[in-house]
Amino acid sequence: MKRSHAWAKVTSLAMFAFAGPFGLASHAAAQEGLTIANYGGTAAKASSDIIWQPLAKKEGVTIKEDTLSGVADVRTQVIANAVQWDIVEFTVDECAIGAKEGLFEKIDQTPYKGFGLSETNLTDDYVVINSASYVLAWSKAKYGDNGPKSWADFWNTEKFPGTRALRNSPVHNLEAALMADGVAAKDVYPIDIERAFKKLAEIKPSISVWWSSGGQAAQLARDKEVDIIGIWNTRLQPIIDADSSSFGYTWNGGVLVADCYAIPKNAPNAELAKKIMPIAASPEYQALLANEKPISPTSPQAYENGLIKEEMLAKLPLSPQNRDRQVEMLGPWWADNGAEIQGRWVEFMQQ
Repeated sequence: MKRSHAWAKVTSLAMFAFAGPFGLASHAAAQEGLTIANYGGTAAKASSDIIWQPLAKKEGVTIKEDTLSGVADVRTQVIANAVQWDIVEFTVDECAIGAKEGLFEKIDQTPYKGFGLSETNLTDDYVVINSASYVLAWSKAKYGDNGPKSWADFWNTEKFPGTRALRNSPVHNLEAALMADGVAAKDVYPIDIERAFKKLAEIKPSISVWWSSGGQAAQLARDKEVDIIGIWNTRLQPIIDADSSSFGYTWNGGVLVADCYAIPKNAPNAELAKKIMPIAASPEYQALLANEKPISPTSPQAYENGLIKEEMLAKLPLSPQNRDRQVEMLGPWWADNGAEIQGRWVEFMQQ
């Protein structure tokens, strides 16, 4: 999610969970280092504080951090044979594009096998680590607890009059449009592009703001500038935590937006990255993140044995009680169709 895609101390469980196959307990890697690159912002700060820097200290390695804007940055480095990063974190559509173009090192899946990841979340090129969700939220000042509970409700301007905002992107909105048109979440993919754009054309005149960043979406909600909004749960939840009377939201029809780790082709420290990345992707470390921010681990094991605090479970899109009400954004589908759809989106916005 191109989201302005911090979070707790490492628990004793996570500290010792990997003293075995990948624990590097001998600290043979001491003095070695990695460079991690991601989108920056609050999510990156949280990952730094809760995963990367504690992990670096435990394993006796140096981890530096950098920012990127998308898979094009990796493409440029790989083509120039000047790769600077060892592990990159992208949204799943960008990972799928990189995999399709051969921009990543191949992953030995063995260290990840115990995490219970699905085939879509563990590939030969990247591992999906966690997810946010694009959810439908409403102003409680406007609707109380009786706000729109589905994308069909979002499209119903007579029953739910008010100002509306959506992300300025076809990603998430094509899925939302199909659900508004009566398509069940499980049947959204493969996306019927024509049907989705036709439905979006119906609601377009009623959209007051097309937001372009997670920060802008959060500001719209925080300042109560719109009554109904499609927004990432990671941006909305802090607003609700600060003021429970501000907004309500529903998981119904949420679009799951996952992040993934990959190792760029010919990364300078690829072998070390292959040892460290499974630890960072582990249920234990990802649960630590989820305990501080509403970013949901993809590993089912993260939701077992009390790894995640009870009070956080309701706030996580992949919690067992929330998962089946949403649609999983399929990165490979967007890798195959995204460029064409983006061009059409630009035309749609100009109409």
